Amino acid sequence: MKTKSSIRIKIILAFLGYNLILATILAPFVLFWGPFQSLKAVAVGSVYTSRHPQVVKAFLSQAEIDRIMDLSSSQSSNANQAIARTNVVADASSGITIEDIQGPSFKGKVMLVKDPKRVKLAVTKEIGVTGERVSDLVKDMGAVGGINAGGFYDPNGKGNGAFPDGLTVHDGKLVHNNVNDKAVNIVGFDDQGKMFIGNMTASQLEEKHIREAVTFGPNLIVDGRPVVSGDGGWGIAPRTGIGQMADGTVIFVVIDGRQPTWSIGASLRGLMNVFDDYHAVNAVNLDGGSSSELVYNGKVVNKLWDIFGERYIPTAFVVTP
Repeated sequence: MKTKSSIRIKIILAFLGYNLILATILAPFVLFWGPFQSLKAVAVGSVYTSRHPQVVKAFLSQAEIDRIMDLSSSQSSNANQAIARTNVVADASSGITIEDIQGPSFKGKVMLVKDPKRVKLAVTKEIGVTGERVSDLVKDMGAVGGINAGGFYDPNGKGNGAFPDGLTVHDGKLVHNNVNDKAVNIVGFDDQGKMFIGNMTASQLEEKHIREAVTFGPNLIVDGRPVVSGDGGWGIAPRTGIGQMADGTVIFVVIDGRQPTWSIGASLRGLMNVFDDYHAVNAVNLDGGSSSELVYNGKVVNKLWDIFGERYIPTAFVVTP
């Protein structure tokens, strides 16, 4: 009797295991080849803009990917939905306020920095060798907090955040340039703490006295005008962004994602709506996904998606004392 019971349990476990494996194998086919167009658009946008775009390319042609991305960007979207703010932690002496935010599909954190001159760029000490965690970049600068900043490219397949992508300026010096004289979308601060976004060349950065800058995008709000069409075409994912109010206050936003019981994530429009709610005059999307992170007083204060913890990245915007 005991033997028959053991055999029955093994059969049930084998059946469940087989179905789990089968479901895993079939999932991408259902997502990318199935009849659910809305689900396909979200999946393509999320995966194609992640660090694994090859997954989408294995199932769809580049023309089909471009069609879906363009369609998602151009489709009309609902009006801005209110962002709930809770658990406000304000430290008048430090000039920093941290708030929890919640939107239709996401939860996240906002850090407000009253003095924009305190916002600096931290860069990995070993460009071309390895990146650092946001907590380490904050510590290196003797800062009190920070968020991940620009993206990176991976020529050696190591994925360790060693090479910042585009133009990178630290303390008024161009420390990395892999685009030569090409104009790229940058987000940076001049020596007066004013935030600049838009296409610039390395020489233009110097002309405008840009002191700290990275390359990323797309822009979300430009001169007080929201500029994202549709949902933005990048799907739903963890997001990081930076913006500035008319009075100079810098806005850090980090949105958690890919955690169904906590926070699914936000589209580019969702991220834009947060900045719009905080009356940003300029705002831009930064590197997201498993890079999205906010550190304050030596601790990671948002919920990381990556089970391996903090990701190694090349740059972070930090708040000095």
